[in-house]
Amino acid sequence: MSAEYTTFGLAPAMRAGGVLANGDYQAHRDFVDFIVDGRPLLYQLSDLDAVSPLASDVPPAIFTAQVRSLLLEADPPLEDGRYVIYGCPECEDLACGAVTAVIDRHGDDFVWRDFAWQTDEHADLERNGYHGIGPFLFHGDDYRAALSSLLTGPTGPTGLTGAAGERRRVLLIGARAAVLAKLAAALRIIGIGADITRDATDVPADELRAYGAVAFGRAVTEQERAAVRESFEHAGVHVAYVEGLAPIVPLLVAQIENALDRSPREQRRLTRLVAADGEAGVEVTSPCRVRLTAYRLDRLYRTHMHEVFDGVLEAGRHRLPLDARATRGESFIVARTSGSVLVEAMAR
Repeated sequence: MSAEYTTFGLAPAMRAGGVLANGDYQAHRDFVDFIVDGRPLLYQLSDLDAVSPLASDVPPAIFTAQVRSLLLEADPPLEDGRYVIYGCPECEDLACGAVTAVIDRHGDDFVWRDFAWQTDEHADLERNGYHGIGPFLFHGDDYRAALSSLLTGPTGPTGLTGAAGERRRVLLIGARAAVLAKLAAALRIIGIGADITRDATDVPADELRAYGAVAFGRAVTEQERAAVRESFEHAGVHVAYVEGLAPIVPLLVAQIENALDRSPREQRRLTRLVAADGEAGVEVTSPCRVRLTAYRLDRLYRTHMHEVFDGVLEAGRHRLPLDARATRGESFIVARTSGSVLVEAMAR
């Protein structure tokens, strides 16, 4: 094993939920990711749709047990001293596949080694090992301090405020009751709470603190928007404001997901989206699968959806041509990876 130390840290991360082009729903998951040598470990493994065991929506007792397990204060959950590092974001069943590793001590320090993709009780390192990943040797003091802070600080298991899981509730304000009801239902299905109102002036401050974002429909006047912002400012609550681009539920869900992303910008995988002149400009920081979906409204305000790209992109900037039929008139592009989503109106 290399004697060189590797830095260890933690950062909030998100598995972006959404309404997919085929009509399926993808669950929203907030979690704490492992930052190894300054980069999310998840991005170093592969284009993997997974979350760490340190997720915001697990019960506090289980969250605490996961942290203590990583600190080697409990027996390993799998054979051969193996621990789950990333698991399925939908069900967390080992049968769906998980990234596991051996965690042990090296004197006062900690080592993560023998990473593998595992679907049952036994890991086959020869066939399913992540060769070239690790071993990682972490300073014991830094490692213990980072994980222990999840149990004692403001980012603890009772909601992970300030990290993963920060206020996963949205206030919806608009004039079209049917659209708002469908949007609220879609958000709740993927794991985001949603409430509908037209006036937030009399809402108690304690209730306003439950929201991480406010979404305005296009029919909401600037005066009404200003009154809502004033209510939140008076309560001392900072929220993200979403200006709804169009009454299209999957598009609005994507906008809200982007607004709720609390992960550090420098550690996001999808960092840029522009849409103009029949092209989409996309920037990613590591190889990953990117899906582009176009939504448009015709002259009768009917919604049309087209999958315009689905493929793996290498790190860097890319220019992707868009089907002209998918972007006629008033249209919008949603770019999605497993961890984030961006939305842009098609410029003319």
